[in-house]
Amino acid sequence: MIDFLQNIFEYKFLINALWAALFASITCGLIGTYIVANRIVFLSGGITHSSFGGIGIAYFLGWNPILGAALFSILAALGIEYFTEKGKVRNDSVIGIWWSLGMAIGIIFIYLTPGYAPNLMTYLFGSILTVSDTNLFYMAIFSLVVVLFFIIFFKNILFISFDEKYAKAQGLPVTLIKNLVLVLVALTIVLNIKVVGIILLISLLTVPQSIANFFTQTFKNIILLSMLIGFIGIIAGLIISYTLNIPSGASIIFSLIVLFGISKLFLIIANRYKISKIQQNNRK
Repeated sequence: MIDFLQNIFEYKFLINALWAALFASITCGLIGTYIVANRIVFLSGGITHSSFGGIGIAYFLGWNPILGAALFSILAALGIEYFTEKGKVRNDSVIGIWWSLGMAIGIIFIYLTPGYAPNLMTYLFGSILTVSDTNLFYMAIFSLVVVLFFIIFFKNILFISFDEKYAKAQGLPVTLIKNLVLVLVALTIVLNIKVVGIILLISLLTVPQSIANFFTQTFKNIILLSMLIGFIGIIAGLIISYTLNIPSGASIIFSLIVLFGISKLFLIIANRYKISKIQQNNRK
């Protein structure tokens, strides 16, 4: 850890990783809170894994893989919503179809691409230490867009998250806002693939929020606290990755799970202490 802190401002890749941690914690804190509140974790998992189809197609066509993943993820997000609402197909079935379709298309097109098969480890498991200046620029702009969107539509998002029928009765554009948020979910997933990868990204969107929910039930407070927890978890994972020379994506998620366990243990101990104090006061 000391070595990491000493070298943190000497190497460009470490500075980039810190900025990436900040932007990832902002976007995942906001979008992840919406995902958890609306109980669409499985849907976001389907979008995450379907993005692999876009990566495969992009490699085959010679495009930027992130661009391909973005387009395919948005298509998957809106496709899942459309087939669920209009096609009257069960939501979990639609998600499973898009999930497997994306992975299958990705594998097929990667193997159809001429030449050697590309190294997909950074897309599957992440590598925050390889985040480029271009990645950071897109992450920064997108973070600003997400923050502004939540500030402008916060009340609408709150109504939709906790009482969609009431929101519709009030004449709010529920379908439009839900579709816009789904697009933001898809882009959040794509722009944070470099941080923890497709396989592990779902944890970055749910674990900090779950920890925050231990200490507060207010939507706004969960957002703010999950941002802080996400940033701490990413930095802790980055330190572990740098110190032990292990994959950064896995170490970040491991750090978040450890924080989850510590938080849960703290709550159990705190609750037992409160119960014991109440029992002592009753005896008196």
